[in-house]
Amino acid sequence: MPEIPDPIKEQCLSKGGIEGIVALIPSDQDIDHRSLVFRALAEPMRQKILFALVEQPLCACLLKEMLAISDSKLSYHLSILKDAELIKGKKEGSWIIYQPTKKGNSIAMLIQDF
Repeated sequence: MPEIPDPIKEQCLSKGGIEGIVALIPSDQDIDHRSLVFRALAEPMRQKILFALVEQPLCACLLKEMLAISDSKLSYHLSILKDAELIKGKKEGSWIIYQPTKKGNSIAMLIQDF
């Protein structure tokens, strides 16, 4: 181990050295999924959609009216939120009702206080 301050060296050794710390870093797959979530939330419109769905499950027609966006833009944003596993759609008759996933609810609560 290179020469480093004693407190840092002791903490590093208590975690198994460099190898132990590297083992604690999430896998590339986990990091990729987190990145997908962060990219989904980087767009303000998608945050609005998520916050609306946390308040109540909604169909696309109501989301479209509430947010004043086109069908194609709404569809695009919904697909990104679904790919990030933040929302899900459930078919009810001829409607698809969107609602947040457990992860979507948790993340919405977390970012609401930012």
